[in-house]
Amino acid sequence: MSDLRVIDAHFHVWDLAVQRLPWLEGTDGSISKTYTFSDLADIYAQMDGVEFVGGVYVEVDCSDALAEDAIVYDLMEREPRVLAAMLRGSVGPAMRVPLNAAGIREPLHVDGAARGRCLEPSFIDGLAALAAAGKPFESCNRVGELEDAYRAFSQVPEETVILNHLGNVERMDAAWCSAMERFAALPNLYVKVSGYPTADAGFVRELLAFVRETFRADRLLYASNWPVVNMYSSLAEHFELVRDAFGDDGDFFMGNAVRAYGLQIGKE
Repeated sequence: MSDLRVIDAHFHVWDLAVQRLPWLEGTDGSISKTYTFSDLADIYAQMDGVEFVGGVYVEVDCSDALAEDAIVYDLMEREPRVLAAMLRGSVGPAMRVPLNAAGIREPLHVDGAARGRCLEPSFIDGLAALAAAGKPFESCNRVGELEDAYRAFSQVPEETVILNHLGNVERMDAAWCSAMERFAALPNLYVKVSGYPTADAGFVRELLAFVRETFRADRLLYASNWPVVNMYSSLAEHFELVRDAFGDDGDFFMGNAVRAYGLQIGKE
């Protein structure tokens, strides 16, 4: 039996010797250190029956996005398993899109993001521009603004949107469930199964069951959120939980990411 081929659709790396990540100052300090792609690959290498094909780098909300672009370019030149990069940009009709970016993420979940930002006309125009260029938008939203996000994305249904971390789920209340059901009706929206706390096993079972029932199977992506996952779980624990829920589903662990990001992956 061949190994399960895995694409991690959401990982970060950073070097605190040369980068400043202001948001780390508001965390518990447990992830305030440098992380490399080799660190990530080593974790997957220790998993039995898993072939780590590669992953999608997601911007780290650092203080110098231009410097991050260059760092990621160098990383992609050295490491072919960095399959795509979703880099930071301010979404609008004349936005900056780095040449090495598969698409754009504008963090909407951070303190510096204005509430209602995704409903601004320039943001909607930017989504349309991304759609015309064939570049996806990586969406990370405050859980209280998921309804705003739906209203924005529904105005540009042709744009591929990749919703991070199950909408940053905190609890399965009526508002979150309703927002997820509305997102599921959008024709080009994908959801990353990541970002949720794992201490409550019952919550995790209920959450993953709801996600599988609500979204089409070809719209769900495996993602780790490494190394941020270490603040509330571990990559290994998260991987085992989703593998228990999804089995060795090749589309969930790889194929859907290939389609969502337009990746070029050889077959072995």
